[in-house]
Order: sequence, then structure tokens, then C-alpha cells
Amino acid sequence: EIEQARLTLYRALSPWERVQVARHPERPKTQDYVETLCTDVFELHGDRSYGDDEAIFAGLATLAGRRCMVIGHRKGKNTKENIRRNFGSPHPEGLRKARRAMLMAEKFGLPLVTFVDTQGAHPGLEAEERGQGWAIAENLATLAALRVPVVAVGIGEGGSGGALAIGFGDRLIMLENAYY
Repeated sequence: EIEQARLTLYRALSPWERVQVARHPERPKTQDYVETLCTDVFELHGDRSYGDDEAIFAGLATLAGRRCMVIGHRKGKNTKENIRRNFGSPHPEGLRKARRAMLMAEKFGLPLVTFVDTQGAHPGLEAEERGQGWAIAENLATLAALRVPVVAVGIGEGGSGGALAIGFGDRLIMLENAYY
């Protein structure tokens, strides 16, 4: 009976209410999926050019018994983490870190799984000065050229170039009440 009430409630949501569900602060985040689904996780840091952007997770992991590369937008679970991770809006260095992981997946023949959950790439002047548009374009070109399987999973928000930069692949899976 409770499940039926929940289904009835969610079927009646307006489009804007669905966006609010996708943005809900208690919705599972990339780190929740990685911790639950993956073992032997080894996180990669930095873009080898500017710095490490905590808004992007990149790492090697074992998923369903198979070694793979995982990339995802990383939001925080509280205000302090959200500020440190720029609310999941990556800077160019985060997108370059993601590209570095994509190229590593290609080099070692590893499938790539991405978790998309961002309002968009960081829109600030400093991000543009460090090549935000170029980083998005390079990631799209890299994803298009990869010879390993790429599965993009929409887990929440999927806004703008920040989502496109890691959310393009051979398959796109969208969770309920996520948007892209």
C-alpha cells in the first residue's frame, strides 16, 4: 500500500518537480554508487597541468568482476563538501583529469563507466581563462574516438557542457527522475 502511494505520487509530478527530485540533496551521488557497486577502487588525482578538481571523480575499479575506469561528477553530502567540490560543477582541470582517465582506459583496454550528475561546468571567468570550452570539446572528441565500451549513467542532473564532457558514449542509461 505504501509502495502504491509512492508510485501514485511520482506519476503525478510536474516536469519542474522532477527536476527538483533530480537535485534532491539526499539523492545518491557518484561516490555512493562507486562504494556500493565497485571494489578495488584506486582514485586518480590531478590533470598533470594545473591541479586536482574534486568536482570530478576518476579512478580504476572492479565492477561486477571486471576491471574498468570510472569517472563521475562528485557533489558533496553537506555544505562544506559541496563548497569544496564546487557543487559538482567541474573546472577545466577536472575535465582534463577525466580525459586523462579516458585515455588511460583506452591504453589498457578497460571499459569506461561514467556517472553524470551536474548542473553544468563551472561558469566562472577563471574557468574560461583556463580553457573550459576547450576542455569540454577535447573530452567530446576523445569519447567519440575511444575504442573501448563507454557506458554513461545519468544519476541526477545532466546539464550543459559539464554533463556532455563525460556523458557521451556507446550507451546512455538514465535513472528514474534524472534528466539530461
